[in-house]
Amino acid sequence: MKYILTTLALSIALSGCTDNKPKPKPDEVPVEVEAKWINNVEEAHKKRQFLEHDAIQMDLELYFGGNLRLDGKMTLATNSSAGRIDMKSGDAVLFLDDKVYVNPGYPNPESVRFTAYTWSYFFMFPYKLSDPGTQWTEPYLDELNGEEYNRAKLTFSAGTGDAPDDWYEMYSDPETNLVSTAAYIVTVNKTIEEAEEDPHAISYSNYSDVDGVPIAHDWGFWAWRPDSGLTDQLGRATLSNLKFVDGEDHFFELPDDFVEP
Repeated sequence: MKYILTTLALSIALSGCTDNKPKPKPDEVPVEVEAKWINNVEEAHKKRQFLEHDAIQMDLELYFGGNLRLDGKMTLATNSSAGRIDMKSGDAVLFLDDKVYVNPGYPNPESVRFTAYTWSYFFMFPYKLSDPGTQWTEPYLDELNGEEYNRAKLTFSAGTGDAPDDWYEMYSDPETNLVSTAAYIVTVNKTIEEAEEDPHAISYSNYSDVDGVPIAHDWGFWAWRPDSGLTDQLGRATLSNLKFVDGEDHFFELPDDFVEP
């Protein structure tokens, strides 16, 4: 799992590169580049305006397999340095850079890092495309479930985050440059070969402006295959009551009784 630069998952992609360049081979080696198409996607997501705020807060309702997986309020520093999830159950998770803290008696402490970094990274992904260590192939037009998107592959240089062997296949709308879908593998406790046997994807939809910043209010989680695209739906999430908040409200102060799991 990656905390700042990846985290387990995601998608985005590319930009308005809709020229007639030949498609890259699937095994093309990515390189670290300053690509204009990355800038186009970040600009479409209003990254500069997003970073002008201290933090963003939302209600998050997440289902997998028809079961409620998470129901609470998530608050994230826009620079990815901190985040907090307050569950309706009364439990809470706080991360400060690469450290995670929970309230005493927090259930399932073995999965707390997954909870802390995965959902926050899914949300932050469009603002982290040019983070140090990101490596991209050239984008090209490709079809996903009957629709055409810009597509490129994201990998990470050695030593990046918790899982530098993870990769993502990113799809973005060729007209708006907004992220649509990200296929990915998770290599935590797996070999690359094992992870590639069952890649997943997250889809972003129902974009709506929050103080001028377009944000997807609905996520879908899917099984994904290179040839057939999105197949079985595995889960879904709804984001609501989104608002930017002031850091002076001390959302990320460490409570005296919180502990590292």
